[in-house]
Amino acid sequence: MSAENIIQILDLTKIYQMGDVQVKALDGISLEIKTGEFVAIMGPSGSGKSTLLNLLGCLDRPTSGQYLLDGEDVSRLSKVKLAFVRNQKIGFIFQSYNLLTQHSAIENVILPLIYSRNGHDKPERNQRGRQALEAVGLADRAQHRPAEMSGGQQQRVAIARALINDPLLILADEPTGNLDTHSGEEIMQILHNLNERGRTIVMVTHEADIAVHAQRTIHVRDGKIEIDQVHKPVAAVLEKEAIQ
Repeated sequence: MSAENIIQILDLTKIYQMGDVQVKALDGISLEIKTGEFVAIMGPSGSGKSTLLNLLGCLDRPTSGQYLLDGEDVSRLSKVKLAFVRNQKIGFIFQSYNLLTQHSAIENVILPLIYSRNGHDKPERNQRGRQALEAVGLADRAQHRPAEMSGGQQQRVAIARALINDPLLILADEPTGNLDTHSGEEIMQILHNLNERGRTIVMVTHEADIAVHAQRTIHVRDGKIEIDQVHKPVAAVLEKEAIQ
């Protein structure tokens, strides 16, 4: 695998058994994603895009094929080892935020540190949690619970949580799906800024106006890659126009 590639998947297949019927959700996909890329994955319902994201996030294992993440073949790792990879190398952002409702923003953010094997003590966890919240503009909301925050603020907490372990890869599943247009644009600006600082981001979305924030868009249909195109992200275009 090239040192530039954080992700390399080779002939990846995923088959689900539905009673007596086998459903091929992914049909021999091969793909490379370079370190520092911002990639959007699109496709109609049932196309396989969510299955692909689950496999990239080590939330599931392929039926066949190979998946190398940061040079490590994670295709056949045990559930325990996959959990370790998820905790240490991947940050997740979900459409529904997945915050614990009875916990404050900072308590939600530091959860991955609590489950980490790196031995962070409580003062260090809290310090890193405050820094992560400050990075997404929520330093003043550290003690607020999810119900006391807007949807956009909750998603920013989720982004801070995704960053807390300094992951190699950020996976975002419809990160603006539950947000209004203004809040969605704020979230995309945060993701764009993270990518500008070198973060690798893979995002599933069904919205074309969200996908244009990425540098590359992959269209999946019937478990196969239909289109894979590189383009200038909209944020970069807008910045150029503002300068002119």
